[in-house]
This record gives sequence, structure tokens and C-alpha cells, in this order.
Amino acid sequence: MKTVNTTPFTDQRPGTSGLRKKTRTFMQPNYLENFVQSVFNTVREDVPEGFGRETLVVGGDGRFYNREATQKILRMAAANGFGRVLVGRESILSTPAVSAVIRRRAALGGLVLSASHNPGGIDADFGIKYNVRNGGPAPEGITERIYQHTLSIKEYSTIEHPDLELDKDGTARLGDTEIVIIDPLLDYTAVLEELFDFAALRALFQSGFRVQFDAMNAVTGPYAQHILEQRLGASAGSVINGTPLPDFGGHHPDPNLVHAAELVAHMNAADAPDLGAACDGDGDRNLILGRKFFVTPGDSLAIITEHAQSAIPGYGAGLAGAARSMPTSTAVDRVAAALGVPCYETPTGWKFFGNLMDAGRCTICGEESFGTGSNHVREKDGLWAVLCWLSILAKTRVSVESVVQDHWARFGRSYYQRHDYEGLEVGPATEMIGALRAKLPTLTGVPVAGSSIAVADDFSYTDPVDGSVSAKQGIRILLADGSRIVCRLSGTGTEGATLRIYVERYLKDGGKADIEEVLAPLAQEARELLELRERTGRDEPTIVT
Repeated sequence: MKTVNTTPFTDQRPGTSGLRKKTRTFMQPNYLENFVQSVFNTVREDVPEGFGRETLVVGGDGRFYNREATQKILRMAAANGFGRVLVGRESILSTPAVSAVIRRRAALGGLVLSASHNPGGIDADFGIKYNVRNGGPAPEGITERIYQHTLSIKEYSTIEHPDLELDKDGTARLGDTEIVIIDPLLDYTAVLEELFDFAALRALFQSGFRVQFDAMNAVTGPYAQHILEQRLGASAGSVINGTPLPDFGGHHPDPNLVHAAELVAHMNAADAPDLGAACDGDGDRNLILGRKFFVTPGDSLAIITEHAQSAIPGYGAGLAGAARSMPTSTAVDRVAAALGVPCYETPTGWKFFGNLMDAGRCTICGEESFGTGSNHVREKDGLWAVLCWLSILAKTRVSVESVVQDHWARFGRSYYQRHDYEGLEVGPATEMIGALRAKLPTLTGVPVAGSSIAVADDFSYTDPVDGSVSAKQGIRILLADGSRIVCRLSGTGTEGATLRIYVERYLKDGGKADIEEVLAPLAQEARELLELRERTGRDEPTIVT
């Protein structure tokens, strides 16, 4: 073991999904090591007996610098006295798989090497986050302590040892630490098999049902090939772009209608499969498509919640509750009300759902940013969502579009869009949000888009489990007719600022109206309230989802 002297970096405050920076930033001498040692120092404060009997899980999405970072972490974990480290073969573990391994193997926690849906490569993005014993992202109290350690760190511990062979299952030793290279598919597949009726899904594919799954040259390729093609019997080639690549093939691994253009083209073709789906870089987000039909994340969450008890054996006993992030459409609220279970509105960030699930208050949850999941792990889970839809289609034996239209006929439709303005200058963007925040007390009663403002506030959340308060989580403009405008700056990017404007209007019209006509007035009012053009010079979003 050796101790290396170091000096702090001042930019290592974790965001909603850990620490994300440009890859070259992480490649600086001591940058990754400082953060990892700060994690270990923080966690050790809660484990006074030390790490000798504890297990750490390490894995990532295969992006550039994943392997090098893994080797550094293994040497540091050994120097810090961990009894055992479980690392995915080839340093691969999807984010939901890390959560599954932590929970099934009773690990102390895990380090996830990923920048999620952000591009990969030496000139793109890298990230790392710490997941705690429940399998979910570290809560704010822990991430703040990690940050404070990064500001005062003076040294880190490592050992001198050649890189380990990580491409084959097996065990090795680093000092007194056992390093176990595990099959990255094993624990995750076992968790899904406990929830879903694999025999019914095999019967669905045997009936001629076809699926197209786009892994976007990211981590879910091996998982989808194993589960969809090998275990469930989807035809060979159902998984496209299935080989994880360090730069994701030069593409942006974000499963939306723009970046999943190849899949969208498949689903718009005359001979389109029955279901189209995609997952992002680390496997926690999902896109669901029918033939020439897009299922919004909010509708997908609501429909999974609606059908879970009848279509998925793992939820046959019913749901304890549902939850959504504040910007997510209110569609799931109406389903929860019909089921007679609570529905919680939380800030953005999966860790807020973790408390609810650990307390037995929530079973299914989701965010508008293409993330859905349940209490089987403590992360959003892209392939889980795909299997939910396969189960719903196996039960109903109708098309994706028909499932959604039946939902709208019963519950009404939340017409909903997210407008992203990417690459804004941080200063003006922050000032713009601050100016709107200052105007909130004066907005009640102001006419907007054919209605008037009933509530204008900056969302604050008091956790019903531990009483913690999270303030300034996004500006809400709630109209008297139930429509909503939400504005927030995203915390998941690595360059500039991203403004997200969410617009929603609920109509009980069977979902037949034109979404652009319904939402255009709200989007225009949002831009005017923000003084967007005047403050940023921008008037058109980078992407609309």
C-alpha cells in the first residue's frame, strides 16, 4: 500500500446523478482518485469497524476510460481495506444491474462508472456515482459530505499492482482484498425472472410477435440479447446496435425520437414490428414505440401502473403506491386515484424514490426523462420497462397504440411536452431563472393561455419518510384549468446550462386533439414569462420530447 499526496479540486460537487465531467477532466492526475477516496472517507464515517467484512460493487457502461477507472478503483478499494470487490466482467454493469447486485449480494454499496445518456469518448463525457446499501444513489446528505471531503482531501491510498484480467469470470487478490469478476447478466436476469412470467412472454413471441430493440451501442446490448433473444425467444436480430462501444458508435445514447432515429425509421416502415424500444448509455432509461406511434414517458408510467397487477405476476398482490418527479405529467396521478393508492410528487432524482420504496410507500415510479422503475431495484430500469410493455401486450393482445388509446378513453389525456434549450451560457441562464423566481409572488391571477395562474411557486419537497427538505426544485406555474408550466435548469449535463420547459394540458377528449395546437399557447407563454429571447438570444428549443 502507498499513500499519495494530493490537493483538492474545487469542482467535485455531485449532482442528481453523481459527478459528471468531460472525460479529459477525469483523466487529470489524481482527479478520479480524489473523488473515490472522498467517497471512501465519507462511507467509513458510518462504518466504524472498517471495510474488512464489506463488499463493494464496481461496474459501468463501457464508455471510454471505463476500464482504466475500474483498475484504479480496484487498487484503491484494496488499499482502503475492503474485504471483497465484485466487478462486472469487462468492467460492464448496467446501472440497474449494479443496484440488483448490491441488493442481492448484501453489499455495502457500489461505484457506477457512467454519464448515463451523455455521449462517450475522450472528448465527450464521463461520470461516477456512489450507490448505497439499498442499491440506490446516495442521498443528498451523503453526497454533500462527499463534496466536503473533496475540498479538504490531502492524500489517497492505493497499492502498486499490475492491472487485473477482467475479461473472464473468476477471482483474484489485491493485497488482502478478494476481487471477484462476475457475470454482469446473472443477478439482474434473476431479479426480472422473479417479477415477470417468462413462459407467457415466450408464448407471445412464439405467436409471431416481433420486437425491435435498439441498444444504441451501449450497455444494454448484452442484456437485451440474453433476455429477449436467448431467454424469451425473440427472433435473432431483434436487438440492433447491441455491442457496447467506448464512444457508442459516435452516437448520442439518449433514447428519444431524435437520437433513436434508426429505431423510429424501423417503426414507421410498412413492415414495422409490433413493439419498438431503446435504452440509453447505462440502461436506466427507455423509449417505447408502437407502429408509427410514440408513447410518452408520462403515459408509459401511467399505463404500467394501470396494468401491473393484472399483467405482471410480481405485482399481483397490488401496489403500495406510485410516485413521479414533479416535472412529469400528472397521468399517473389519475391511475393511482382509481386504484385507491397514494401518488407522491418528488423532486427530480431517483434517490427521492428510494426513501419511499424502502418505507413500503411506493411500488412503481418514474420521471419524464424516459425513466421508469419499481421497488425491485433502486434505480430506473430500461429493460424492466420493456418487459412491462411486453407483459401488457401479452395480456391484452392488442397493439401499443390501442393500449394507449384505451387508457386515454378511460382516464383522459395529459397533452405533454418537454422543450430543451441546450448549451446556454450558465450566467444568463441562472439570472433568467432567478428573475422569474423573483416574480412568482406577483403572478397569481395573471391570464395565461386562455386560463389564469392559480399557483406560482418554486417547488419544495418535504420527504414524508425522513422529514428532509429539498428547496428550489423547479418553478411551477399552475393554471386554474389544471394546465402546468414547469421550468428548471438541468443538473445532468457537463457543458453550459440546459433549460427545460415542461408544458402540460389535461383534456378528457379521448386523446384525439393535435398536440402542437393544444400546447403551443402554453409554450409561448413560458418563453414570455422567462423573457427567453431577451436574456439568451434563443427562441427555439434544441429538442422537443
